[in-house]
Amino acid sequence: MRGAGLALVTVFAGLATLAAKQTFRARTDLVSVYATVADNAGKLVTDLAESDFEVRDNGKVQEVTFFSNDLQPITIIVMLDRSGPMVENFFLVQDAADQFIQKLLPDDKARIGNFSQDILINPAKFSSDQNVLLYALRHTLQPTGPSPLWTSIDRSITELLTEGGRRVVLVFSDGHDRPSPGQVVTHLEDVMRRAEVDEVMVYAIGLAEMEGGAYLGPPNRVGARQRIGGSVIKPDPGLRRLADQSGGGYFEMQWNQNLGATFTRVADELHHQYRLAFPPAKLDGETHKLDVTLKRSGLTARARRSYVAEAR
Repeated sequence: MRGAGLALVTVFAGLATLAAKQTFRARTDLVSVYATVADNAGKLVTDLAESDFEVRDNGKVQEVTFFSNDLQPITIIVMLDRSGPMVENFFLVQDAADQFIQKLLPDDKARIGNFSQDILINPAKFSSDQNVLLYALRHTLQPTGPSPLWTSIDRSITELLTEGGRRVVLVFSDGHDRPSPGQVVTHLEDVMRRAEVDEVMVYAIGLAEMEGGAYLGPPNRVGARQRIGGSVIKPDPGLRRLADQSGGGYFEMQWNQNLGATFTRVADELHHQYRLAFPPAKLDGETHKLDVTLKRSGLTARARRSYVAEAR
């Protein structure tokens, strides 16, 4: 009996030790950083070890207590611009977003949004069912209208707050915030602050807009009609700022480029990110600068650039 009791004590002690380790691994005060790594040619690099990374918090090197390069599920809102300049070739956007949806993994969850006179996000709850998501993409689009860009991203962040894990907004837009009179006005700096505080990653695909000129001939091989003359209006640089600050990615394109390949690239990046986590030295409620670098030459890491050190 004493031997059995001793064995039980040993088992419980082992379980307690395991639980302590698991609790440490799941600590809510750890700062998680997701990093995308590419080489000088832009090719994703997915086989690095923890020792290849260095993480600095306000300039001080941190001890990484959690590292993973496993596939991790994402929760994402794909937000599409339905303003006038975007609608002209919108079937290309639908085809590209269709490819993105089909690249989602079984444990990923998504909703599809579009903004114009209103900001619509469907279905009502995040779903892993690709058929449900494709229906939302094909049957819930609004007519052309204004472009409340920053408010649409802000609304997307709000919808993501009920979800755990890695939370992402993917926005496709000409990058110009043009709400109509009476619509809520949101400023870029406010959206950037929310993404920082609420730890939401923003990916942006900015489409250069053509103004003036005339169409020449039929659609090209990717389905976009060609213009001659006119001038190029580049997307608002705030899109890149928001993506860079939050650790996402920014891609700038024109209609005659392959949108599907870009959407696919975003899916590949999200499914091949590294997760690193460290316990902050102090939870002082302040904004801390983050730097993620690599010890190997020829590689670049893209990750969020700051976090707010608040007790969770």
